[in-house]
Amino acid sequence: MTTAPVDPEQAPTPPAAPDAPLPLPPAGPARRTGGAALWGALAIVYVVWGSTYLGIRVVVETMPPFLSAGARFVTAGLVLAALLAWRNGIAVLRVTRAQLASAAVVGLLLLVGGNGLVVLAETTVPSGLAALLIAVVPAWVVLLRTAFGERPGLGAWTGVLLGLAGLAVLTLPGLSGDVRIGGVLTVIVATVMWSVGSFASSRIPMPANAFTASAYEMLAGGLGCLLLGLARGEQRGLDVSAFSARSWTALAYLVVFGSLLAFTAYAWLIQTAPLSLVATYAYVNPVVAVALGALILGEPLTWPIALGGAIVVAGVCLIVSTGRRS
Repeated sequence: MTTAPVDPEQAPTPPAAPDAPLPLPPAGPARRTGGAALWGALAIVYVVWGSTYLGIRVVVETMPPFLSAGARFVTAGLVLAALLAWRNGIAVLRVTRAQLASAAVVGLLLLVGGNGLVVLAETTVPSGLAALLIAVVPAWVVLLRTAFGERPGLGAWTGVLLGLAGLAVLTLPGLSGDVRIGGVLTVIVATVMWSVGSFASSRIPMPANAFTASAYEMLAGGLGCLLLGLARGEQRGLDVSAFSARSWTALAYLVVFGSLLAFTAYAWLIQTAPLSLVATYAYVNPVVAVALGALILGEPLTWPIALGGAIVVAGVCLIVSTGRRS
């Protein structure tokens, strides 16, 4: 659900269901390709992943956050596992206990701590603001790299400082009363959890097949979301008939397009397209999310969001470009 800040010498498994800036693919030679397939896949990653924030916002209009997220990921995980078994045979799902445990841990960090908290936050936080807050993930990963003995360059550190400065500006709407500060802080905690999960995925024994790992991550994360939703009492007084048609549509969209189609496109791109091209999703997604939130949901584009978002995206651009050169 990796990105430029992750050590490019290690090849982490792409996370399962990206609603936050995913780690970029490992550095190295890529097979260059062109034509409609490449640009179609890139458009999917740009637009679909950027639109998942809008989809989440619509889902939680009438559905409980963690139960809906759990249903999304369990469904997507089962569908992906079934497709893998049908296409490659049941053996593709066989993993060691250590690999299964690692995939489960990463799934819980990414999809419960990361995505699940974003879903919860979007009950009060506009989708565009959530996307911009999440864009700071690469900065946290640089800090994690440093904590584990790596030495990111000056460009990466400059990007971190820009990202944190933008994050500070983005909290101003909450502090001024326009957006609840609790929701903003929830998204920030989610970015830290997502960063830890992304960072850990490159350093623990994951399944060799990225799609197999993704299926197990989604199943573990989905079950975790369901259990957390039950623990929070989201099932009390639950009336399925009260769920709106547009929430059901948005949930289906997140399962099919957000968790399956876009991830497949990303996995194909990291094998066939130049890294410099694929990496651009990291700063295009937040822009797409803000634009869709404003156009479709009428979310206000206040000056703290515009200024803070621009600073964060500039920081991400710098981190990504520095990672490509390293």
